[in-house]
Amino acid sequence: MIEVSLRTRRGDFELATDFASRGDIVALFGRSGAGKSSVVAMMAGLLRPAAGRIVVGDTVLFDSAQAIDVPPERRRIGVVFQDGRLFPHMSVTANLRYGERRVPAADRRVGFDKVVEVLGLVPLLDRRPASLSGGEKQRVAIGRALLTSPRLLLMDEPLASLDGARKAEVLPFIDRLSAAFAVPILYVSHAIDEILHFADDLVVMENGRVLAAGSIEQVLSDVDLSPITGRQDAGAVLLVTVIDHAPVFGLTRVSLGANRLTVPMVEAAPGTRLRVRIGAQDVALALERPRKTSFQNILEGTVRSVNPDGAGQVDVRVDVGGPLWTKITAAAASEMALKPGDAVFALVKAASIARASIALRPNGHNLKL
Repeated sequence: MIEVSLRTRRGDFELATDFASRGDIVALFGRSGAGKSSVVAMMAGLLRPAAGRIVVGDTVLFDSAQAIDVPPERRRIGVVFQDGRLFPHMSVTANLRYGERRVPAADRRVGFDKVVEVLGLVPLLDRRPASLSGGEKQRVAIGRALLTSPRLLLMDEPLASLDGARKAEVLPFIDRLSAAFAVPILYVSHAIDEILHFADDLVVMENGRVLAAGSIEQVLSDVDLSPITGRQDAGAVLLVTVIDHAPVFGLTRVSLGANRLTVPMVEAAPGTRLRVRIGAQDVALALERPRKTSFQNILEGTVRSVNPDGAGQVDVRVDVGGPLWTKITAAAASEMALKPGDAVFALVKAASIARASIALRPNGHNLKL
């Protein structure tokens, strides 16, 4: 359980943020200057809010009404920054042991050997940071933070300085952390592809305030948030279940309510729950079921909303057993005379669904404002 209620003002910037979650991994998302790093600093005790409350698990770390303000060194919060901040003169082993030594032996809940195993650090132990790749440095930084036996792990844009290949290297390790070490994670990022793969809940911030909070599926499927989450990333996140595979074609078939969806091959057993993100630009609509088409996915659905965006296009929300939306021209919407309640067919090319847009469904969530 993470409970955050913060109020502060720094110059012209005012922060008033409230959210709570029982999810294992909560993502904090927003543009630069939204207030994300201020929230991290206040939770870590590096910055004192003017008022508010911070609770992690059963422990109150800050409560202005009750005059509670636990010092940073006693909060037991591990922090991973964008640059890793490793000690350059120490080996990987020494960097890791530094985190461990910060905790009295009686309070250590995370073992050195397990951290090294889960993060794949065995081949790196005798090396120094200068000889490590960016991804390797971040894995060491994560390990050092874990060895402080934290009650919460704060990760502030930990992959922002890495290229695509290095991000892909580190993401699977982050995905294992919460379950492997039973520690909740607050993960700060402005990259949708990162949080899609492992976060349970998403908090979207803008100008110091929470615009939306809820499950990844709910928030990323909200068309009203696309100016913040990114027009280029606009679309919906669907929860689906693996049915079977067609290895010869490199495809996997999944269920979505009464519909069936074909996606790029996923190594997951039948019955596995997945998230699939489908971009609005990859969805076409038809009033009749098309014949002899290259579209692998023809989903029966019902129009839920039709909203002009003021730029000559129309956002159409369709229920296909989950929320799906598309952006079409105002001319097309007029010609089709679309309105809520209409039966339509949503057409999605299997090839348009990126492999990076498919993720194993993390544990359940329970987030509230």
